[in-house]
Amino acid sequence: MFRNYIKIAWRNLRKSKLLTGVNVLGLAIAFAACILLVLTAWRELSFDQFHTNKGRLQELYITVQRPEGEESRSNFPIPLTPALKQDFPEVKAASRFIAISGSIRYHDKTFQADVKSADADLLKMFSFPLIKGEMHQPLNSLSNVVITANMAKKIFGAEDAINKPVEIYLEGEWKSFIVSAVAKDIPDNSTISFDVVCRFENTPGYVSQKDDWGASSNEVFVQLADHATVAGFERRSGTFVNKYFTAILRDLKRDGVAPGKDGQLMSLHLMPITTIHFNSISSSGGAISKTYPYLLLLIGGFILFIACVNFMNLTIAAAFSRSREIGMRKILGAVKTQLVTQLWGEAVLICLLALVTGLVIAYLLLPGYNALFSNKLSLALLKSPGLLAGVLLGFVLVTLLSGGYPAWAIAKINTLKVLKGSLQAGKSNGLRNVLMVTQFVISSLLICCTLIAWQQLDYLRKMPLGYNRDQVISIPLPYEMDTEQALQRMRNSLSGQTGIAAISGAAINMGRGRDGASQSSIIAMDYKGHSVRSNWLRVDYDYVKALGLTLLAGRDFSQAYGTDSSGLVINEKMAAQLGGVQAALGVQLPVLDSAHPLTVIGVVKDFNFKPLKEDIAPLTMNLVKSWPVQYIFVKVAPGDLQGSMALVKKQWKQLYPGSDIDPSFLDENTDRQYRREQRYSGIFISAAILAIIISCMGLFAISVLVMTRRTREIGVRKVLGASVIGIVALVSKDFVKLVLLSVMIAAPIAWYVMDQWLQDYAYRIHINITVFVAAGGIALLVAVLTVSIQSVRAALMNPIKSIRTE
Repeated sequence: MFRNYIKIAWRNLRKSKLLTGVNVLGLAIAFAACILLVLTAWRELSFDQFHTNKGRLQELYITVQRPEGEESRSNFPIPLTPALKQDFPEVKAASRFIAISGSIRYHDKTFQADVKSADADLLKMFSFPLIKGEMHQPLNSLSNVVITANMAKKIFGAEDAINKPVEIYLEGEWKSFIVSAVAKDIPDNSTISFDVVCRFENTPGYVSQKDDWGASSNEVFVQLADHATVAGFERRSGTFVNKYFTAILRDLKRDGVAPGKDGQLMSLHLMPITTIHFNSISSSGGAISKTYPYLLLLIGGFILFIACVNFMNLTIAAAFSRSREIGMRKILGAVKTQLVTQLWGEAVLICLLALVTGLVIAYLLLPGYNALFSNKLSLALLKSPGLLAGVLLGFVLVTLLSGGYPAWAIAKINTLKVLKGSLQAGKSNGLRNVLMVTQFVISSLLICCTLIAWQQLDYLRKMPLGYNRDQVISIPLPYEMDTEQALQRMRNSLSGQTGIAAISGAAINMGRGRDGASQSSIIAMDYKGHSVRSNWLRVDYDYVKALGLTLLAGRDFSQAYGTDSSGLVINEKMAAQLGGVQAALGVQLPVLDSAHPLTVIGVVKDFNFKPLKEDIAPLTMNLVKSWPVQYIFVKVAPGDLQGSMALVKKQWKQLYPGSDIDPSFLDENTDRQYRREQRYSGIFISAAILAIIISCMGLFAISVLVMTRRTREIGVRKVLGASVIGIVALVSKDFVKLVLLSVMIAAPIAWYVMDQWLQDYAYRIHINITVFVAAGGIALLVAVLTVSIQSVRAALMNPIKSIRTE
């Protein structure tokens, strides 16, 4: 019997080639889109899930109450980790972790590498398997390093890396190490990564800061003992904070800072390792908000649901042409179960064809999808047991939803009615209308959200930042060279060249350059009996001129003044903490060394030196050499920008023939800061377009159904003098009402969702009603055009032929 069902189903599908093709294509597109979105979300949610001890691994972070509000951060003083292991028996293992260099050398060859320093516990805590060399204590010596397999191949080729001598560029010189072990390559879904890792004691500044509880630099990861709990650790941490952070607590109390909700001025907390990818507090994490992958899953579900609704409508529409077949089967003894099985079997075949086609489409689109949205996805992820089970479950649900209900609805129709060919879908069409409204609510919601996200990103791109980003070239300097000398040599080489307006440098880039680096430093100092905190930025001469900053008082750093090495240039926010713009000039601040205070020589207008997700903060610029310059900024004249870029590269090549640089304009850097949002915005735009296309396919199917039922009515109206436009308007008005209702439902939902999303940005647009009008207009126009195709065709039919239609 089963074989017979399959044979009949295949014949029916072949007989209705157009209908089958539309069903398969619609579902295949939905399956392909859903697979790509699910793979993207799955990869994001899989970050750090591969660690064997993931349930016990935590990252430490601290909350500090400040006069301006609560501050949360994950960087800590160097001596904290040893004290933590000593005072907390529930801490089984702990490791500090920090980036220390970008260059490693073997013989006369230098390689760019992500060099980190950590405690020996790191490789015991995390699942970074060692595949060669010392397996038990690879970092037992201060001169040992562990490198990844890919880095070993890059440096040594086919040679065995174990016990090979290498050099790492640290604190302005090359230091020697021995490769003690090779680790398996770090998975790309690991938040913590490195090419080379050495003992933490090799960290620059370690000796001078190993007992300093006032300077915070490194991250701290802990593995709790099996009996320990996060709540128990955090409860006991208050005593630890009071014991070791006495000086900071004293200053906070002196400044009159109110305790937080837990009654503490400072509190230690833990975040699970599996959440740091989504946590902006973590220095390693904060890549995206956790809502993004769930939004992708939701959108994938929306698209698949819309396709299922289309399938249902098309299946019910097709039942009109099979009414006599169904009636005859009932007369000849077929029971409802057999009819449902037969009709549902046809649906399963269509869904199976659509799934296979969707997989092929996804496979063909995957390379372009990865390139467009900067993903690293592979269909091999579908082999994951959890994901494979989810796909199979989704397929079963789709077949039940899209094929099961129509089969049940058709099979239960009265036998006499089907024999007469008077099969009706119901006078009220309630279910059909609800499904169509749901389709267009989803489509309108996606359109609204996409338009608002696009407006916000466009606003960020065009917003004045307070500095010149269009005519300034940023040059990231290689770690291994004397960067101060490189800046001076470039200044000498470019000065006086046509098109070069100013040359300066800084320890921190503006925006995010092509080297991917982005960082900041904060320093605290005492001023008139209270603490003053400020972002700390090492710059060089002519920084204000090179970036086009606006001086409000005083002057920029200049080589004409020999005392400027002990000078400071601050922004308005910092000046406000010192009594105002004019009052700040000449103020001496005990930065780093109270015996040799630094003097404020200039105040600039506030500018956005951080991403626009954050408010402008106090900023102090200085010439202190202990923070080396890492970027050169070259201001060029407007006009021939590409020519100026070529000149900069040429001069660098002449000075350093064996070294490559990757310069970029600052406007590129600032755009790169929002690349992640742009990537997801692109995915949402694509999803919105797909949702509209698939919804219109369903709308077209419904219009075919309606026209089939009203053919005779349309013929009569034409005979009585109705115009084509009048008939089209009559047929379309019900659909227009439903689409308008959909927009009205979607608009407040979209407003709430996007208003919450915009809260992440310190600078944001105000949602305007024109967005919802535009979204409604788009949905309405597409719907009317879709319905009009069929209604115009029906209106143009010969009325005599229409009236004679059964």
